[in-house]
Amino acid sequence: MAASLAWRSSCAWVGRSLPPSETSRPGAAGWAVVLPVVAQKKAKKTRKVILKEDVAELGKKGDLLDVKAGFYRNYLLPMGKAQIVTSLLLKEMRIEEERIEAEKRRVKEEAEQLALIFQTVGAFKVKRKGGKGKQIFGSVTAQDLADIIKAQLQRDIDKRIISLPEIRETGEYIAELKLHPEVTAEVKLNVYAN
Repeated sequence: MAASLAWRSSCAWVGRSLPPSETSRPGAAGWAVVLPVVAQKKAKKTRKVILKEDVAELGKKGDLLDVKAGFYRNYLLPMGKAQIVTSLLLKEMRIEEERIEAEKRRVKEEAEQLALIFQTVGAFKVKRKGGKGKQIFGSVTAQDLADIIKAQLQRDIDKRIISLPEIRETGEYIAELKLHPEVTAEVKLNVYAN
């Protein structure tokens, strides 16, 4: 919407009143000029930013967000928690995301190969001191299985990914290894007394 402002030239007529004969006729020397003023766009109130680190109640590192300009200027920028989005930055983000996706695929493929190795191995033998009947002294734990896998396959397995039932007797048991969020492997255990 256009508004008009009347203003006089800053030279001879400032501070003086125009003679009545000249104020009535347009185009006369010293006539007050009417200029239309077109309003400029308001400044953007939001900024597109990329978070450099996790921000509570806002997002995680690498998120692309719209935030208020004042919040960015007064908090995110001075704390070094965000950066204004540029085309170069977006390109770098895409490259980084592709690298991360490739790494995730590689880790999943390694987990699938390890699961295949566990299937081909068959059963792991665990020897314990025996008691009456089928009972054994102590129990077989996830750490015991991790040690056996390391000794036989030269693979380090974290005991926290091993899930096995309580083993206090001789027999055959199945342990589950969560190698990846999408890949689990089942391992057979033969527990016998010596």
